[in-house]
Amino acid sequence: MNAVLPKSSTPSLAKTAYHGPLNWRSIVEWLQEDGVISAEESQRVFARMSQAESSQNPLVRLASVSMNRVADGKPLDIERLCEWLAARAGIDYLRIDPLKVDVGKVADTMSAPYAERHKVLPVQITPAEVVVATSEPFISDWVPEVERQAKRRVRRVMSNPLEIHRFTVEFFALAKSVRAAQKAGGNQGGASFEQLVELGRSNKQLDVNDQGVVQVVDWLWQYAFDQRASDIHLEPRREQGVIRFRIDGVLQPVYQLPMGVMNAITARIKLLGRMDVMEKRRPQDGRIKVRNIRGEEVEMRLSTLPTAFGEKTVMRIFDPDNAVKDLDALGFSSHDASRWETMVKRPNGIILVTGPTGAGKTTTLYSTLKRLATEEVNVSTVEDPIEMIEPAFNQTQVQSQLDFGFLEGLRALMRQDPDIIMVGEIRDLATAEAAVQAALTGHLVFTTLHTNDAPSAITRLMDLGVPPYLINATILGVLAQRLVRTLCKQCKQPDEELERSQLDEIVKPWKINGGYRPYKPVGCVDCRMTGYLGRMGLYELLTVSPEFRERVNTTPSIDGLKRQAVADGMRPLRLAGALRVAEGVTTIEEVLAATPPMD
Repeated sequence: MNAVLPKSSTPSLAKTAYHGPLNWRSIVEWLQEDGVISAEESQRVFARMSQAESSQNPLVRLASVSMNRVADGKPLDIERLCEWLAARAGIDYLRIDPLKVDVGKVADTMSAPYAERHKVLPVQITPAEVVVATSEPFISDWVPEVERQAKRRVRRVMSNPLEIHRFTVEFFALAKSVRAAQKAGGNQGGASFEQLVELGRSNKQLDVNDQGVVQVVDWLWQYAFDQRASDIHLEPRREQGVIRFRIDGVLQPVYQLPMGVMNAITARIKLLGRMDVMEKRRPQDGRIKVRNIRGEEVEMRLSTLPTAFGEKTVMRIFDPDNAVKDLDALGFSSHDASRWETMVKRPNGIILVTGPTGAGKTTTLYSTLKRLATEEVNVSTVEDPIEMIEPAFNQTQVQSQLDFGFLEGLRALMRQDPDIIMVGEIRDLATAEAAVQAALTGHLVFTTLHTNDAPSAITRLMDLGVPPYLINATILGVLAQRLVRTLCKQCKQPDEELERSQLDEIVKPWKINGGYRPYKPVGCVDCRMTGYLGRMGLYELLTVSPEFRERVNTTPSIDGLKRQAVADGMRPLRLAGALRVAEGVTTIEEVLAATPPMD
């Protein structure tokens, strides 16, 4: 990864003719001289800091005393101090983004003891230069030596001393583990497709319990949790393996590994997931439960797939604390939340949730069922696969190899005295008829379909062969949903260029009324310069009214169904997104990319 690192937007002041290590007294004097803090604040800090000496970095110490800025009264945290000091020293400020650092090249540039001794860390290596982060901007005597060793020009940047220390430990430990794993595994690469077909199983096996392999896998998981990743992709290529994380719905390259190490990592993950380590010719599924650095349990669903150059592995991360949310956190508007709550409290019927893969259907269903699963209620599910274990449910895994699909699972559940049933997906007429029968016999059934919008779910059921009279007798409502990225609260700025008429144009014949304060993405260190942080749902909720049932006949008009659904209170997906744009939560580009057009 050779990403271009952003430079500080702070103008270069270069006020200080100073050489040597930082000390807190000089920093406080410079802060007062620049008008960042008042004379009274300077005296307070001197009185407090003089009481005890410490070997701690002076910037870290000063950040702990919560100095207030003259300009706005806000405290000077470590980031603001570093950015100010970088400008005074005349160098760029950089907050280190580990996703944009090639860890292997870092370890090739200098040794860990050398980096720790000089409090520096290489963060980018190009053919022309080495960008080195330092927490001592007035010490540069190490630069000639690094330029001589790297045969490149050194460009210094100022960074948070805490981040430099943390990533120095992590990066060099990872590089060491990768090298150890590579040494243990030899120089073997990934098998080509022809070799997989011809040989079947490799006779040369790596030691999946080698300490280097163990450390790399542990680092991979903890790093993914720390970066808020929802998925980890291990992708074998011809020359090397690639690791990518999906963060806020977008894949981000993380690291590149020799294929021998990638094979060892895949083998260890399969072993821990109770999968057949020797079998590489067919897809496999598994699960792992691990603990994050806070000691909380995190479940991961594993999937392997044979590809041209080896096994591709995807680990989907399920954190129950993040996955099960209230309706407001999911993104429901107050209008839809009240209608959804009324619907799910009905004693029997079918509630459909529709949308493409990755639209958040499982999160919505789990969050809803979690609230409904009291001690007086038997909630049972049939899933393929079980996304995450929830103690409040009775969960059943579909096993196609045993001829146990959704239909067989649903029939078995009917003999288990359930109150609420969730069927992972309706894929055929037999499963649809079984769900209808369950609803007719007094059960509340949740299930999913793959359709573009809510009204299309009705015609989809009819295409499967469900008669209109049974749809009218059982369907309570349909919830269509999509996910959009939300703007980073730290850096978003008002969008003066987006006119209300532009939003009205994409939601015709609707109009956006009420408050209007759109924002645009800017990008900062917290959101990795993307301008977005996190995701939320957009919802389209169709409720089945008596007037709607009259339109569900042998030849229903999809346009007629949509018009009646709107008359009954449904807000189309694109309108729901436009309202979020008007509120400054997301952008028009995100909404247009995620939602179907208005008809």
